[in-house]
Amino acid sequence: MTLHIVHKKSRLFLLLVVFSSLLLLSGCGGNRDWVMFRGEKGKGISQSVLHPPLGIKWKLKLQEHSERAYAFNNPIVLGDTIYFGSTDGNFYALDIESGYMRWVFKTGGSINSVPTADESKVYVGSNDGKVYALSRDRGELVWSFQTDSTVQSTIIRSEDYVIAISDAGHLFALSPDGREEFSLPNPVWHYFTFQVYKGVIYFVPGPLSDPHSLSVYDIRSRDYLWILPTYIFDAVWYSFAAIHNDSLHFSTSDPHGSYWEFDYYSYDRETGKVIWKYSDLSSWGENVPSNLYRLYEQNLKLLDYMAPAIWKNLVIYTSGDAVVRTFDANTGRIAWQREFDTYTTSAPTVAGDFVYFGLSGYNNATGEKKPRLVCLSARNGKLMWELETEGALLSAPVVANKWMIFGTDENYFYVLEALF
Repeated sequence: MTLHIVHKKSRLFLLLVVFSSLLLLSGCGGNRDWVMFRGEKGKGISQSVLHPPLGIKWKLKLQEHSERAYAFNNPIVLGDTIYFGSTDGNFYALDIESGYMRWVFKTGGSINSVPTADESKVYVGSNDGKVYALSRDRGELVWSFQTDSTVQSTIIRSEDYVIAISDAGHLFALSPDGREEFSLPNPVWHYFTFQVYKGVIYFVPGPLSDPHSLSVYDIRSRDYLWILPTYIFDAVWYSFAAIHNDSLHFSTSDPHGSYWEFDYYSYDRETGKVIWKYSDLSSWGENVPSNLYRLYEQNLKLLDYMAPAIWKNLVIYTSGDAVVRTFDANTGRIAWQREFDTYTTSAPTVAGDFVYFGLSGYNNATGEKKPRLVCLSARNGKLMWELETEGALLSAPVVANKWMIFGTDENYFYVLEALF
């Protein structure tokens, strides 16, 4: 989430180009959906186990012209259906086995929110300022709620509420039938990410008395439990926070010309006291991006930028530079780190004992290399496998059931499956 907004209109035209499966899947994973942003407790870990190598089951092209996509936030997967929004303003439901379009719903603006779903409906926000509830089976409008600004947040369905946050507007808690139950002011924040755990929201925009702060909020008592004043961080970006035992893990970043400043935190989620902090500067490997400011602007549109993944007692970060940093969750000491020859393009996702994320490509004096999906051992960072992709990954891959799903900045949508 950021205090700075960068808005760029883009129109995508959907053209399905479905490729035949490389090989049929022979064993892997369980029957596990992906409905919550970053998975259970926001840990970026799938309940499915997906062993490399993976093959391309199918992929589709989202547009024909050369303009690169600036965002592709996480889809959700329920059973054999993928649900996702696009910057063309459409919300799609695709059959995961074939890529067949089951239905499409047109909104009045580009979609950069992350949807959610329950037994009968799927919920999504749009830059037309509305939150939509659609029937899962047919994509028909059940209800819509008009907010006061663009909606580019995570959408959460928790207990009796559907919760969304509009850019520099409000947090809206809606009833399942689309009526406003309560709201909280949000005068400054954009691209807001949050989660709800045991009736508590981590984080919400701070109260009007301190609007630049972040807060932990109890839904039942309607109280701010503790407030995190952001002036102590002096950062531009504040990542999505993951819950691990009694701690919150998140990171911040701030661009400084030729380098970015990173800070990684663990906070006590009950008291709001810092447990540990680790600071570092960006490292770019052998291929420094030509325009670091533009790259940083692009990252701000990805709701999972700098979000951690947690495997056992390790907290894993890809921060948009060339280094994967992994910390002991209790102490903040480096457990392992790995530097690549180019920068990471997505947040990490853990499936089984493996961590998956994207790396950029390059074409310069040092040579040429295509973007790729990378798989490391979550235990020690050893390179296990990689796959060249048509464009760099945008946002962390989603692992659900027996599949991996992600989108790229060259407007390709991939579904992978295990080969063995």
